[in-house]
Amino acid sequence: MSYNNQRNSEDIKRVLSAIIPTLKDPRISGMLSIVRIDLTGDGSLCRVYVSAIEGMKVAKVSARGLEAAGGFIRHEVGSRLRLRVIPHFEFIADDSIQYSAEIAKKLKDLNTPQEKDGE
Repeated sequence: MSYNNQRNSEDIKRVLSAIIPTLKDPRISGMLSIVRIDLTGDGSLCRVYVSAIEGMKVAKVSARGLEAAGGFIRHEVGSRLRLRVIPHFEFIADDSIQYSAEIAKKLKDLNTPQEKDGE
């Protein structure tokens, strides 16, 4: 990934993080996070991986809501960033937040019995 492409990806992620909470679609979860952004080399397509703390089902519904708002999102990104090409956005549900929360819970459960035995 070139420097400009990487910089554009980070700029798009920052702008999307600001735009998503302002959307009024009830399908879009308030606890939605952008996990990763993949911008094609020519900048024409941007895959946005989103995850919800509520789980994969909510993330899929939110991704559909974001797809429906794609035109508005593209317009907002174009007005906030000076890009040569404004990419089309493809929103993909990801379960990484739920997965990491489950791992954290398991680690906490593993540590709890050891602390009681040491007392």
